[in-house]
Amino acid sequence: MEWIDKMNDALSYIEDHLLEETDYKAIAAQAGCSSYNFQRMFSFITDIPLAEYIRRRRLTLAGTELSDMSKTILDIAVKYGYDSSSSFSRAFRAMHGINPREARQDGASLKAFPRISFNISIKGDREMKYRIEKKVAFDVFGIEAVCSFSDENAMTPGKLWAESHKNGEYERLFTNSGELPPYVADTLCKIHGVSNYRKTGDNTFVYMLCSFVSPDSKTEGYDIAHIPAQTYAIFPSELFDWDADFGKVMDDLQKKFYSEWLPTSIYEQVDGPSFEIYGGTAEKGYIELWYPIRKKQEQI
Repeated sequence: MEWIDKMNDALSYIEDHLLEETDYKAIAAQAGCSSYNFQRMFSFITDIPLAEYIRRRRLTLAGTELSDMSKTILDIAVKYGYDSSSSFSRAFRAMHGINPREARQDGASLKAFPRISFNISIKGDREMKYRIEKKVAFDVFGIEAVCSFSDENAMTPGKLWAESHKNGEYERLFTNSGELPPYVADTLCKIHGVSNYRKTGDNTFVYMLCSFVSPDSKTEGYDIAHIPAQTYAIFPSELFDWDADFGKVMDDLQKKFYSEWLPTSIYEQVDGPSFEIYGGTAEKGYIELWYPIRKKQEQI
């Protein structure tokens, strides 16, 4: 299957270039998609960020190489992308539980993180609700942040939501959002999430807590993004408990799209804005994930 072959080509490229500076755009090109889409897809399917997978593969190989006493620890550290023995030792201990010098002793116990390979398992044991919709162009406005795929200390969508609730910006955006425009169901909330509506670095992405622009929206002082007309694959949730089930429901919808629907579909994901659309009540939540898609070329 073409999708599986492309994903495994990307993994082979990673292995062939482990000793080089990571080129996220080149890795994604092997899979025929953007850096943003590949990193999102990889993390949702494997439950590990791409940057962390590469780090663990390098430290796995470094662990085996430490048995070669003709090489110094600094030699090995530099080979696997570390600029000093101390930074290498910290990363090595975090993964293996021992430092590089201890790893050179007879009987030292190390951890191996094997190379991942992709395959597809057709289960057919649960239904998958989705719909394909064409959306006209529209504008959104809100609170924007540049997030990182790999830096744990950087901003994340979750942190942005939490900060916006804490400092009152969420409530202010809600007040300024105005009435929902006619192309938005009146059962939905006024505040949503959108990502990848403009380009940043290969290892970062832009995210916004947003509201749809309507005639009475008060957009002054906010970031504004134009969303072009696009076809979306929309994955809706059932109603769920906000506090107990939000994370599980979101994760399940993302995995359904990336690991079950996309590999077997006549559609492919395109590089464009993706939405988290929220609804429900104060007690019961509802989510729709909108993924920009198009028919595969051979299907057109």
